[in-house]
Amino acid sequence: MRPLLIMMLLMSFAAAHQPFFEDVDITADNPWLVEDPTISTAIYAALDGPEDVDYYSFNATRGQKVLLSMLIPQIDGHENFMPRMALMGRGLPPARPPERVFKPEGSGTMMLDPPKNATTFFEPFTRTSYWTRQKEIVGIPADGRYLVAVWDDSGRTGRYVFVIGDREVPGGDLAFPLKIRGYWRPLAEARQNQSQNASTPVAQPGPGAVAASICILLVFLLRRNG
Repeated sequence: MRPLLIMMLLMSFAAAHQPFFEDVDITADNPWLVEDPTISTAIYAALDGPEDVDYYSFNATRGQKVLLSMLIPQIDGHENFMPRMALMGRGLPPARPPERVFKPEGSGTMMLDPPKNATTFFEPFTRTSYWTRQKEIVGIPADGRYLVAVWDDSGRTGRYVFVIGDREVPGGDLAFPLKIRGYWRPLAEARQNQSQNASTPVAQPGPGAVAASICILLVFLLRRNG
């Protein structure tokens, strides 16, 4: 790979959020812990059942501003997929999410509903497009742990990207370029592929994806040694 192309890929990733994937189901008992809510982090996840609710937790301090956002990949069948979000924690209004959403004792609730009209977001690193649903900067009212719940009232299933934070710091899943292609398959197709016989040959990632993974690894090493 030419040095200039490598540098361009490194610069592209360095300017992006930290991407991760929901490899294990995110639940109230096993929420995704966001270590720093100010760092731009994107979790590529899915609501894969009518009753599925995903949870994300983070610690914050009073007066801190935290960006919470939701992106929907532009996959066939996702045009009307609009999950709801609720931020729960100390000092928030005394609202109540639906019964199937776990609410910590003593917590208030801020409902973050999707807008009627979505805008389109283009991700230059992966060259993929998304519908932007919720996007709000929330002022944290008190020190403590906060929980974000994601669900769909109508029981629709689909893929989404939960985004938190807006400070760009290199990092994320080093295998991201190898995983993103599978993420863009509709859930039904992904389940069908998982149920196929284990003897079915598995397609190997192309050289572009491998090269991108190498670039991400280089960014990680440079950051760690910097």
